[in-house]
Amino acid sequence: MKIVASTRLNKAQRAMAESRVYGQTSEEIYKQAETTAAPATEDSAVGKRLVVVASSDKGLCGGVHSQLSKKVRQMQAESPEHFDIVVLGEKAKAKLSSVLGNDIVLSFSNVGKDIPTFAESLAIADEISKLDTDYAQTSVVYNGFKSALSFEPTVADAYNETSILASKELSQYEIEDDVLRNLAEFSLANVIHWGLVEGHACEIQARRSAMDNASNNASDMIGSYSILYNRTRQAVITNELVDIITGASSLE
Repeated sequence: MKIVASTRLNKAQRAMAESRVYGQTSEEIYKQAETTAAPATEDSAVGKRLVVVASSDKGLCGGVHSQLSKKVRQMQAESPEHFDIVVLGEKAKAKLSSVLGNDIVLSFSNVGKDIPTFAESLAIADEISKLDTDYAQTSVVYNGFKSALSFEPTVADAYNETSILASKELSQYEIEDDVLRNLAEFSLANVIHWGLVEGHACEIQARRSAMDNASNNASDMIGSYSILYNRTRQAVITNELVDIITGASSLE
């Protein structure tokens, strides 16, 4: 299992490196344009936030899914207003449904079976765009790959057409008005893809570590039980020899 996970990890890391280029570029554009989400009003849903949790359907990977759900609960507790949640993967959905079930507006299964593709992210972004609420800000919560031994929940943002148009420094990019909607939709799919691919690499790495720990624990158990077996066997042989010697002595 460890060898299989190691092989898959190499492929996942290559895909992660490619997706990071587009994801970080999108993030830098928003930062340079000083894009922010418009605040929500009391009588309107405009400005409401959507949180997309990039998880998967698979287990045996340590605290990958539990850390994501913990991060979302923390964000909800710190937020002045409740936000809507979209869950990618059954593992995070199961953990969040008991606490934030009323805030989940959409969920997807069969996520993370293999390296996520941009076509899958486009399909997810398309379904999100069909929701009734016009979200000013969409945040993707995913596991950020820090090193071969560590990862941590990370948040990446995407914005709708209105928020992008209201950016203070948008004019420096010379973006035409008729392509703003396409930019917003592409940016959302791009951030979702970044989160899915990076989260997938973290999941494979965590599963590799879990399999390595399982193999080491099994080896330790085999060693302990082998010693116990040899001691027990030696004790039985010793008792039998004592019985034989005692019986022979009584016959003399």
